[in-house]
Amino acid sequence: MNKDSFNYTYSAKQQEEIKKIREKYLPRETDKMEELRRLDKSVTKKGTTVSVITGVIGALILGIGMSCCLVWTELFIPGIIIGLIGIAAVSLAYPLYNLVTKKERERIAPAIIQLTDELMK
Repeated sequence: MNKDSFNYTYSAKQQEEIKKIREKYLPRETDKMEELRRLDKSVTKKGTTVSVITGVIGALILGIGMSCCLVWTELFIPGIIIGLIGIAAVSLAYPLYNLVTKKERERIAPAIIQLTDELMK
């Protein structure tokens, strides 16, 4: 081989892959629209979590009450009471969702208003 020559191979696919990997590690500027979407989504996330947990626990309590009524006949009256508590918990899931979502909207409103004002300019 001649010492004055230079050999290389070029691959467009390889270069694209290198660029994609590099972009993952570069510091990103947050897009204001992306931040607005994230904030809007976070408002309902907490309410959904709380209401689902309440609903599931209520359904389990209702199931315990039904089991007491159907399997253990000596626990019929306590089973009805436990079942009613479960029904109450399931019934509270949606109003609880509305309450938590309303509180989150009030808490996040200033940031959303500021972002929308910047985006509408």
